[in-house]
Amino acid sequence: MSKLLIPADLNDYAEKYTTPETPVLAALNRETYETVPQPKMLSGHLQGAFLQMISKMIQPHRILELGTYTGYSAICLAQGLTPDGHLHTIDINENLEPMTRKYFTEAWVDQKITRHYGKAADIIPTLEDSFDLVFIDADKRNYSLYFDLVFDKVPIGGYILADNVLFEGEVTWPEEDRGNAAKAMHAYNEKLSKDPRIEQMLLPLRDGIMIARKIAAV
Repeated sequence: MSKLLIPADLNDYAEKYTTPETPVLAALNRETYETVPQPKMLSGHLQGAFLQMISKMIQPHRILELGTYTGYSAICLAQGLTPDGHLHTIDINENLEPMTRKYFTEAWVDQKITRHYGKAADIIPTLEDSFDLVFIDADKRNYSLYFDLVFDKVPIGGYILADNVLFEGEVTWPEEDRGNAAKAMHAYNEKLSKDPRIEQMLLPLRDGIMIARKIAAV
């Protein structure tokens, strides 16, 4: 989901003054748009640079990503891992595995990433690691469930990011006019706003990113 919530010229200006994509990311971006259904699901240059910057600031030992797609965001997130760090990424679509493997290898992060295929709700409870950074970018109706499933796996001071929380601006529409996905995103935003265990910020970047920092366990 990548409909711009700011004018295209401002987005282009922001990208112009953002560190350029690496050749690997540029190639992945191009191939995704040329060959993969729903290419707007790709994080893309500006959001990818943001994820990379956040990861480098946090320097996580473990990252969990829900929603691999073609691997763009995983490559960006992996740039901030500690030298012995590792990223787990989960996706329902195993058909894209050859493409993600190819680009993970070209980006020199393949050994730092474990790919899981199946339903995130089934896989998350099997993961024994704790995660300093979680990025949720999967099926919208289950964001609240995913938050609950990962919360105890995130230490105090850790972060949970969620993409598409503005859902093309539809979350601001009257409730009766919102689609199911927008209703789920609004419910997620409401849920986090009432949770005393976190502090949060909704960043209107691209389609909206909710940044939550865990400050208490209970």
